[in-house]
Amino acid sequence: MQDVIIVGGGAAGLSAALLLGRSRRSVTIIDDGRPRNAPADGVHGFLTRDGVAPLELTRLGRADLAPYDVRIEDGIVAGAERTDNGFRVVLEDGTAFKARRVLVTTGLTDVLPDIPGLAERWGKDLAHCPYCHGWEIRDRAIGVIGNGSFAAHQALLFRQWSDNITLFLNDAPQTADVELVQLAARGIRVVPGTVRRVVSTDEAVSGVELDDGTTHAIQALTTQPRAVARAAFLTGLGLVPTTTPFGETIESDDVGLTAVPGVWAAGNVKDMKATVLAAAQGGAAAAVAINMDLMVEEVAEAVAAHSA
Repeated sequence: MQDVIIVGGGAAGLSAALLLGRSRRSVTIIDDGRPRNAPADGVHGFLTRDGVAPLELTRLGRADLAPYDVRIEDGIVAGAERTDNGFRVVLEDGTAFKARRVLVTTGLTDVLPDIPGLAERWGKDLAHCPYCHGWEIRDRAIGVIGNGSFAAHQALLFRQWSDNITLFLNDAPQTADVELVQLAARGIRVVPGTVRRVVSTDEAVSGVELDDGTTHAIQALTTQPRAVARAAFLTGLGLVPTTTPFGETIESDDVGLTAVPGVWAAGNVKDMKATVLAAAQGGAAAAVAINMDLMVEEVAEAVAAHSA
C-alpha cells in the first residue's frame, strides 16, 4: 500500500512525485513511455530547459527522484477501482498496485484532421501552439488548416510570428464578417475550399493541395487537433471526461481534485491549454493538496486512537 499512485510520468507526474517524495510520502509512478510531445524536437518555454528534448527532460526528472521513496513502473493502466482503504490500479498485464490516493497525469491524445500527409509533419513543421513552437517556424510561409471555429483566431495568433499567413478554410465554419475584416487588416490570405492533401518531402512541407487541384506553396503548417483525455481507465471509478468544443478533459478544481474523492488530475488531462511548464506547476499544486489531504486523515485517525 503506497500513499499515492501517479498514472503518467510526464512533467506533471514527475513534478508531483518530487514534492510528494520530499514530503516523505511513498509514491509509485506508472508510465507507458509515450509522452504527448515525443515527436517534437524540443520542449520550449521551460525556464532553464528551453529546447531540451522531451525524453531528455523526462530522464532528468526521473533522476531528480532518486533520493526519495518513489518507484517508477512501466506499463499501461487498464482500470482502477476503490477499495476499503484507498484504490487499486490494474495494468494491462494484470499487475495491480494499491494506494491511498490517485493522481492522474496521463495527458492527451491529439486527433488531427484526416488529411493525407498531415500527420507525417506533426512535431516537425506542423505546430499547434505558437508559444511552444512558433519561434522555430518564424518568418516562414505558414498555412493554417481550418478545423473548427478556432481557425480565424489561430491565423491571427500566428501572424505574430510571420507576416506570410494563409488560412485554408477547409472544414472551418463560415468565417464571420468581423473576422474577415480582422484577417484582411493583418494581411492574412483566406482560401476557400477543402484541403485534399499536404505536399512534402522527408525534410519539409512544401504545399497544400485543394480539392479543385490547385496547390498553394507553404513552408510550415498549423491546425487545431481535437484533444482527447487519456483516461478511459477511470470509468470504473465513475469518472468520465467532459466534452468541450476542443476535445475532452477531466474536470477538477484549482488544485486538481476531481468529482471522485481521493482522485486528483493535473497537466493536460485537465487543462488542454497547459504548456509543459504549466503542467509541471499543476502537478506540484496537486501534490501539495494530496499531502494536506493525507495529513488531515492521519490527524483524525490519531485523535480517534488517542481518545479510545
